Amino acid sequence: MHVLILGGTTEGRRLAELLDGNGAPGLRVTSSLAGRVAGPRLPVGEVRVGGFGGVAGLTEWLRTHHVDVLIDATHPFAETISFHAAEAAAGAHVPLLALRRPGWVPKAGDKWHMVDSLPEAARLLPRLGRRIFLTTGRMGLAAFAGPESDGLWFLTRSVDPPEPGTPTPARTELLLERGPFSLEGERELLRGHRIDVLVTKDSGGAATAPKLTAAREAGLPVVVVRRPPVPAGVRVVTSPEEAVEAIREL
Repeated sequence: MHVLILGGTTEGRRLAELLDGNGAPGLRVTSSLAGRVAGPRLPVGEVRVGGFGGVAGLTEWLRTHHVDVLIDATHPFAETISFHAAEAAAGAHVPLLALRRPGWVPKAGDKWHMVDSLPEAARLLPRLGRRIFLTTGRMGLAAFAGPESDGLWFLTRSVDPPEPGTPTPARTELLLERGPFSLEGERELLRGHRIDVLVTKDSGGAATAPKLTAAREAGLPVVVVRRPPVPAGVRVVTSPEEAVEAIREL
C-alpha cells in the first residue's frame, strides 16, 4: 500500500511517524511539502518538496506512483490544495481523508470577534484598537495594507518574511518566530508592545494557543478568522491516530 500525505503540519509529521513505525509489510509512505517555508521540519520517511502542477498534475502523480490512499494533512487554511486534492482523488479513484486538528473553542472571558476573511478582519480593526498583534502569516499581509489600516500599528509575526514587493501595513514591525510559544512569552509580548487587539486564524492546536490565553487574561479583543470548509464528501479525521485506524479500514 502506498500512502501519500500532503503535509507540512505537526499532524502530518506525526502521521508519517506512526505509519513508519507500523512495520506493516509493503507499506510505503510519501510526505509532500509545498516548499513555501524556508527550512521546514521534515517528517520521517520519503519526502518530496514542491507543487504538483494543479489538479491534473496531482491526478497524474497519484496514478503514476500507484497511490492507494491520499491524506490531506495540510494547514486548515490551505484551501486551494485541499480542493485540488478532492478533485484529483476523485479523478484517480483514490480514497481521500482530511486530517484536521480541532478548532479553538472560546472560553469564559474571551472577547472574540468571528469573521470569514482577512479583509473583513481588517475592516473591523479600527473599531477595536490601535496596536495590533497580527498572527495570520505572511501570505495575507496585503489585506491589512489598505486605507482602513491608516493610523494603526502592527506587530506581525510569521515564520518567514514576506516576499519582496508584498503590500504590508504602513506602520509594522516584523517578528520572525516559529512556535510553539509559551504563555509567559506571549504575556510579555503583549505587555511590551502595548498590544490592544489580537488577530488570528482558527488554526487550532496547542503550539500557538497561548496567545489566546494571554489575550483573555489581559481583557483584549481577539479577531478570529473562521476556517474554510473541507470539500464536500471528504471524510474528516481529527488526529493522526484516528487517521491510522481509517487507513487500516481502507
